Amino acid sequence: MMEPATPLQRNKNHWNAYGRWIVFLLAASSIGCLMADFYGVCPMRIFTPFVFVPAMVILLAFALFDRFQGDGNLWRAVWIGLVCGLLAAVAYDVFRLPFVFAKEWGIDSIIPSMKLFKVFPRFGAMVLGQPLEQSNYSLTTQMIGWLYHFSNGATFGVMYMAMIGDGMRRHWAWAVLFATGLELGMLFTPYPTVFNIPLTVRFIVVTLAAHAIFGVELGMAVRWLARRTRQTISVATLTPAV
Repeated sequence: MMEPATPLQRNKNHWNAYGRWIVFLLAASSIGCLMADFYGVCPMRIFTPFVFVPAMVILLAFALFDRFQGDGNLWRAVWIGLVCGLLAAVAYDVFRLPFVFAKEWGIDSIIPSMKLFKVFPRFGAMVLGQPLEQSNYSLTTQMIGWLYHFSNGATFGVMYMAMIGDGMRRHWAWAVLFATGLELGMLFTPYPTVFNIPLTVRFIVVTLAAHAIFGVELGMAVRWLARRTRQTISVATLTPAV
């Protein structure tokens, strides 16, 4: 059982340059799954259970350690990043829904129909060590693919927090720059070739717009949550004990 922290231990700051680098690298293991597979370093079916999942366990353990044995700044940054990253991923997908279902919704004369979700079951196939192209992907494969997709969104939020340090100190536009920069970088990886995605002007414009939406949501949510938690801490500190 974890011993209660002394006042000195409770004031220990783990959210320093060293701690932020550790958090960033642990969170980056999510997208690292894909990159390691793309470049032949390690297939996702091995990287996911033996690198990515343990890295997430260590990240959460580090955050909990700071929650009980540190000043709580690292803990707050990690959970704010996870929550805001997930919210940003949802906003990202909601923006893309009209393109994915343009024909079904009868709006393809206004919005082009694009298979923007086709990579998700392929993510699942890579994690499970299945053939990339299948006529019908199982429910399990699709669920794992979507879960991996949302893990990217959540961990991007943590990576962003590790980069900026304090959610109150940076304008939300920095998150837009971060998100669009990630996507531009991905376009220069084997990603389009592996998933047979033609790099048309239409695709690049839509995907950059989607990532801009992700960045706006991430940046604004981070600032809002950081402000709320700071106010809560301030009130708790100023409230006298009964």
